[in-house]
Amino acid sequence: MSKLQIGIKENIVLFLLLVVLNFFVGSMVGIERTVLPILGEEVFGLASMSAALSFIVSFGFSKAIINYFAGAIADRLGRKKVLILGWFIGLFVPILIIFAHAWWVIIVANIFLGVNQGLTWSMTVNMKIDISKVNERGTAVGLNEFAGYVGVSVFAAISGYIASTYALTPQPFYLGIGVVAVGLILSFIVKDTDEHLAEQVKGSGFSQKEEKMGAKDVFKETTYKNKNLSSASFSGLATNLKDGMAWGLFPIYFTTVGLTVNQIGFVVAVYPAAWGIVQLFTGTLSDNIGRKKMITGGMILQGLSLWLILLVNSFELWVIAVALLGVGTAMVYPVLQAAISDVAAPSWRASSMGVYRTWRDSGYAFGALAAGVIADSFSVSWAIGLVAVIPVAAGIVSYFRMDETLKT
Repeated sequence: MSKLQIGIKENIVLFLLLVVLNFFVGSMVGIERTVLPILGEEVFGLASMSAALSFIVSFGFSKAIINYFAGAIADRLGRKKVLILGWFIGLFVPILIIFAHAWWVIIVANIFLGVNQGLTWSMTVNMKIDISKVNERGTAVGLNEFAGYVGVSVFAAISGYIASTYALTPQPFYLGIGVVAVGLILSFIVKDTDEHLAEQVKGSGFSQKEEKMGAKDVFKETTYKNKNLSSASFSGLATNLKDGMAWGLFPIYFTTVGLTVNQIGFVVAVYPAAWGIVQLFTGTLSDNIGRKKMITGGMILQGLSLWLILLVNSFELWVIAVALLGVGTAMVYPVLQAAISDVAAPSWRASSMGVYRTWRDSGYAFGALAAGVIADSFSVSWAIGLVAVIPVAAGIVSYFRMDETLKT
């Protein structure tokens, strides 16, 4: 029997299958991305921005909580079981939205979506890291996030087209049932990575004490004790806080400036498309030049891009602005996860990643809450402009507090 090997090329079939799988994970979010904010306003008559954005709050908090437990459970039970469970739970999302008679049903559906995303996306990224060498982690995470956010983008555009051609509901959400079916089939086919993880633990170079860390200690290290892990957690939170605002307010903002549903669908799709495609390069680039430069620059670019959206006044310039926002996000999204995997020992890496993703994805909820309150009190433009301050602040913190985590 040949010795198990670690590396992307050495496990290329499994790696590519996981890339394709995460495309469909992201598609579940993309189906909602264009349609739900408009659905809340036009079908359910929600006048308050806070009420309209409540579905993102439910998604963000459920995903954040599940991320924490998903990492710990995966460290004990294995990645594949958690992955399959996530897809079964995802089936509730399109079914609930299709039959929704009130907005609270949409909120419940997004609790299930948060659980689905927390379990499935967490597992695809951890499984890729399990089979990758140390200097391939940025590439592995970059390809994972590329696939996921291209899925978000493609299905945001498709659902926008279906909504404009037929209706806001239920037609766009029939796609979701098909996506879940494909995701389940691929998850049953994919090979678990428990043997690869065991191989990494043997050759990790961490001491026995460093390898054995309890859940409480992992939470403390990732949240505030370790300056590299905690700086990454703050940057992750700031990134998704911005994205929670963008998810909820971009369709509303672009409606107020006179864009059609088709145009809004295109603009909303460009942002995750740029985010997804550029990650093909940023993860690999960080394997060569390091993590810190990418994180600092990407956080600041996100804030500047949001301000640019408010300053320009044409469809073409808005497309450029949201593309830059996607580039800034791509500079940090895979790199932050690679930085976590640089610092955490293999035996508690998934748990640390789970804590990081808990803080990161709670940003969806905090962003939607903040954006709703500010938009109701002042305006949508004020909400976008003020939220932009947070990623800039995170970039400054990472510049002064974070070390370079890539070990060459």
